[in-house]
Amino acid sequence: MIVLSLKAARANANLTLIEASKILSINKDTLSRYERNSSHIPRSISLKMQELYQIPEKNLFFGDITEFHKKKQKHIQTMIQENEF
Repeated sequence: MIVLSLKAARANANLTLIEASKILSINKDTLSRYERNSSHIPRSISLKMQELYQIPEKNLFFGDITEFHKKKQKHIQTMIQENEF
């Protein structure tokens, strides 16, 4: 299953930070903060993002972006190790 960060989902929707923040009715700084750490994002904003980006919740990463990158790196390392045998 493919999981995207909120920033990647926005970029895939061809939206700038400013464009998306206007559509979501939030400040661009707030959206930027959510893209770095969406652990406490309001459910209403989460639902708007899913609709705007046209990506279901199961395919969006909600949490601290550093954890997203750690999980992604661990997954890549696992795939490499599995292919070595």
